[in-house]
Amino acid sequence: MSYSFLAWGHKNITGTHRRTLEFTKDSELSLRGNCIIGVSANFDLNELKKLLKNGKTLKAEIKADGIYDTVVFEPNKEFNDEREIVIRKGDFISERTFGIKADKACIDLKRDLIEKIRNPNQKIEVKIIML
Repeated sequence: MSYSFLAWGHKNITGTHRRTLEFTKDSELSLRGNCIIGVSANFDLNELKKLLKNGKTLKAEIKADGIYDTVVFEPNKEFNDEREIVIRKGDFISERTFGIKADKACIDLKRDLIEKIRNPNQKIEVKIIML
């Protein structure tokens, strides 16, 4: 079982956060948002919740213009945020937390991927897969 959604790049994406990564439905991003790697995301909360019910381990495939990276994590069954998806290396849980105990955060993603998604016209494809 899997679910895919789209997000877009932004000139202020830095991808330097050491503990988290995030996709947001917001279209604007300040330089302080160093964990955000996609804006204007079109994910559906109810579709994401379906994955959380049954999955013990999830993988996010993040692709932009032929460059991709993956993040493996445990689902947070309490996730319930309409605007943001946060994946964390640690085990802190809030309604915004989609995944915990991730094998990567922003800083660990391929730098050529981060470079691509700094372009505001760059489409980002995200596929969440139940393992």
